[in-house]
Amino acid sequence: MFRKLHESGASALTLTIDGKSVSAEAGETVAAVLLRQQTAATRTTPVHESPRAPYCMMGVCFDCLAIVDGVASTQTCLVTVRDGMCVERQFGRRSVMP
Repeated sequence: MFRKLHESGASALTLTIDGKSVSAEAGETVAAVLLRQQTAATRTTPVHESPRAPYCMMGVCFDCLAIVDGVASTQTCLVTVRDGMCVERQFGRRSVMP
């Protein structure tokens, strides 16, 4: 969907999105990396399963929620990428932990 303009001197990282290795640069948010993927949607809504993608990029709209390193409903626009990070898209309703 989007293309990254590379900065000179930025260190390269690798994270996993839905089981696929993806390159990123230090300082990027997870949401920015997700927007560059073939499918930008990070989740589906609980009731109608409508696809949602990062929108405001500042933590207000909650459309960028995804599972980051096993933590569901993480606002990906507020999380910077780390080497080895594991990101999964969320689909439908969340399960309640006891």
